[in-house]
Amino acid sequence: MKLKLKRKTDKSVTSRLKRKVRIRKKIVGSNDRPRLVVFRSSKNIYAQIVDDNAGKTIVSSSSLTAAKDKSGKEAAKLVGADLGKQAVGKNIKSVVFDRSGYAYHGRIQVLADAAREAGLSF
Repeated sequence: MKLKLKRKTDKSVTSRLKRKVRIRKKIVGSNDRPRLVVFRSSKNIYAQIVDDNAGKTIVSSSSLTAAKDKSGKEAAKLVGADLGKQAVGKNIKSVVFDRSGYAYHGRIQVLADAAREAGLSF
């Protein structure tokens, strides 16, 4: 996987994308254990469960739909709980967590903990 960046890309973004590429080399979602992917923007947080073999998104949730009036960690908790409920409803119990180069801290950690509480294991 090759990383192409524009010249004026911020150093923190460049570092995160490099980490993301390194992580994705090692993490692959399958039919048995799909991949839980997280994306964090400045205002919202998005999470989806992806089957890499089929190239399809199985379940998705975001703070735009699950937590319209919340922000920050509260929204991340609601998104994680919503994603976990949807996944358990589709008979998915175990996933591989792909943090997309973000530190396992703050909103990412809260989302992961809420998904675990909802019934996912990783």
